[in-house]
Amino acid sequence: TLAVIAQIELILLVMTIVSITAILTGLLVWKSTAASEAVTGFWSVVFTIPSLAMFIFFIGPFGLGWLPAVIALVLYGQLPVVRNTIVGLRSVEPAIMESAAAMGMKPFTVLPKIQFPLAWPVIIVGIRVSAMLIFGISAIAAYVGGPGLGDYLFSGLANLGSFNSMNQTLVGAFGITLLALIFDGIFVLIRRVTTPRGLRV
Repeated sequence: TLAVIAQIELILLVMTIVSITAILTGLLVWKSTAASEAVTGFWSVVFTIPSLAMFIFFIGPFGLGWLPAVIALVLYGQLPVVRNTIVGLRSVEPAIMESAAAMGMKPFTVLPKIQFPLAWPVIIVGIRVSAMLIFGISAIAAYVGGPGLGDYLFSGLANLGSFNSMNQTLVGAFGITLLALIFDGIFVLIRRVTTPRGLRV
């Protein structure tokens, strides 16, 4: 249905933005303990904000529809990816970095060619966790006119007791859950395909 397509489009858009922005943030701050703690602390605080309050807050400046839903979900999705990017980059053995430097590799070459690929298995776990969180919170996006299967949930709950209300609620709940499981399986496959064979577990 259109709601399923809209739900998939929403998650893909949000996760693309989250992956790019959060990984770049992690790349910028991972060397500095103070900066890393400040960034992860900030996103931890954002994550504690009740989701309904977050969505309603963005109605004022952005109105109803896709925009407030996407912005709120992007904010919620940052923490796991930023944190795992920092942890992943720091988990690379210093000896490996020293060996690369001894071979004449420049720092800006070591990061993309050695350090980031070694950190990738940890980073993609953060992306996977973020996607599952976004799936759960995305149902509430329907409250601000956002797209997806959340409409079925709210419509069913609003008309509880009437004919088909329970069916609508179940369609929304099971639809989001099923899509989340499918995406989770895809992330497992992506992790396996993109992780160097020696690092696979």
